[in-house]
Amino acid sequence: MNENNSSSFKPYISASDFIPEFTPKAIILGAIFGIIFGAATVYLGLKVGLTVSASIPIAVLAISVFKKLGKATILENNIVQTIGSAGESVAAGVVFTIPALLFLPGGENYFQYFQIFILALVGGILGVLFMIPLRRSIIVKEHGKLPFPEGTACADVLIAGEKGGKLAKKVYYGLGIAFLYKTLMALFGFWKDVPRYIFSRESVLPNGTVTGEITPELLGVGYIIGPKIAGVMVGGGILSWLVLIPLITLLGDNLTTVFAPAEKLISDMSPNEIWSNYIRYIGAGAVTFGGIITLIKSFPTIVSAFKDSFKDLKDTKANGKIERSRTEKDIPLVFVLVGSVILVVLMAIIPSIPANLLSSIMIVVFGFFFVTVSSRIVGLIGSSSNPISGMTIATLMATALIFVAVGWTGEFYQPIVLVVGSIVCIASANAGATSQDLKTGYIVGATPIKQQIGLMIGVLASVVVIGFTIIMLNDILIIGSNQLPAPQATLMATVIKGLLSQNLPWGLVIVGMGIAAVMELSGVRSLPFAVGAYLPLSVTSPIFIGGMVKFIVDKMKKSKEGESEIGPGALLSSGLIAGGALTGILIASLKGIILEKDTSGLEISLFDKLNTGIAESMGATGDLISLILFLGLAVLLFSFARQKEEKII
Repeated sequence: MNENNSSSFKPYISASDFIPEFTPKAIILGAIFGIIFGAATVYLGLKVGLTVSASIPIAVLAISVFKKLGKATILENNIVQTIGSAGESVAAGVVFTIPALLFLPGGENYFQYFQIFILALVGGILGVLFMIPLRRSIIVKEHGKLPFPEGTACADVLIAGEKGGKLAKKVYYGLGIAFLYKTLMALFGFWKDVPRYIFSRESVLPNGTVTGEITPELLGVGYIIGPKIAGVMVGGGILSWLVLIPLITLLGDNLTTVFAPAEKLISDMSPNEIWSNYIRYIGAGAVTFGGIITLIKSFPTIVSAFKDSFKDLKDTKANGKIERSRTEKDIPLVFVLVGSVILVVLMAIIPSIPANLLSSIMIVVFGFFFVTVSSRIVGLIGSSSNPISGMTIATLMATALIFVAVGWTGEFYQPIVLVVGSIVCIASANAGATSQDLKTGYIVGATPIKQQIGLMIGVLASVVVIGFTIIMLNDILIIGSNQLPAPQATLMATVIKGLLSQNLPWGLVIVGMGIAAVMELSGVRSLPFAVGAYLPLSVTSPIFIGGMVKFIVDKMKKSKEGESEIGPGALLSSGLIAGGALTGILIASLKGIILEKDTSGLEISLFDKLNTGIAESMGATGDLISLILFLGLAVLLFSFARQKEEKII
């Protein structure tokens, strides 16, 4: 399928063939999937600080749904996954940044549905618009050179789907298993969802903590990202929770004075308090360094992308009057330019959005720059490995330093810096997904302009729900709590406050940078290690288990590349992720339904009525039972993954 020369490439559907593509049923189903996977991504991003590409499971589900409803063409299925994937990518950019408003002075005033809707809409549409002039240089001319792993795999799924089959059942099995498992555990409370063991202060690891949030979605994430990244992430978690926290406890228990930035003695702190006061700043420094290093490593790619893109723009201008075939038609460049200007002006004039003329200009400059970077990088390494957080941190730092240079250092300007970073982050995330979708379309013979319009519809459909989901989760579970740590957003707020207010404990931040530097010098990717150090160990440990299942499966299959992205284990994991995240949102909504108050005035929710509390009453035995059941879920994933891969869907 991947010819080495783009000029000799022939798509699956010829440019001269006109078959149903941009139909109402495809648009509606795509929007539904965009809303569903967008909501799931919101929950996953706030919980873990990671997201995974939804294009392949959406393509699989689209084929199976249309087979039930009636025959659909391959191009209609492609439109469904195109529209649906936009919801997931926009949600990822939103949850990485916009919740940081809650941690900035005055930022909570902007954490409202309308503001979230506008920021997500502008960022998502800009990601599509800025990608349009890059399509020919990155998608067409680089065909056979840039692999676009998810885009190519998604095309394989769609082409195979023309031949029939039953592989989509794996995704549905994952959805059902995740719903049943998490409902019994987290809603009815039949076993603990976070078994833990904390070493006593008198032990050899004072305050050391071993814990795991044994949910199906984290197991699925670990399987999909694989053993290498999962192992590096849990390594960072082990450093924080079994090395640094015991070390700080050991040394701090003898201190009789408060060690800043804390406001109480270390001897009076729990492991979580030590993490909050010290470790999270070390982790923030590590993530910042890791993000910047990842970006620096991509610099040759960035230079190449801009050279090719500007050259192609010149060629397009010179050949603008040439009549293009169906598979070469894009949204005209004039609409791209006018649309971009309107969106940016909109940002500057809406009173309730923290923005000004300078920040709007920086949105355009940084936005187009990192959209180009993102589109090129995903062509090389895929969407799941796209260093969006590194790009966002670089944007925030550059914007903050410009603000400092012009004397804008007050608290008033912190939300404005975040707005620049959030729109650039959302645009970059969506541009990466857009380029994968356009690659899929290029292979199967889709019409680019219809895909581009579909992507905008996907953005609009998903942002209607994304803001509602974030606000609901914050009202019930509280963003920034142990239930929703929002690691990426917390980090963004830390960077902004540190640069503008200059009140960060820089000693701890620099220690984190040093740790990340050591990892890079040791040949280990510092960014996933740093994210692991920043997250609670309860998040990274179940991800590691999922990675180990993938490792064992690959070893048993004796394949160098292991299971493909459309293998049974990967598809079941996609179902586990979506099912677990959606069940988490459902359970959170039940916590928000207040039925009555007890004699002391404490509110009792529908969740409280349904939860039996059996697991919590069992003590250490409950922890052991929980671990056994989670290992059973891992064994179930292993048994599915060992099945022979089907060549058709």
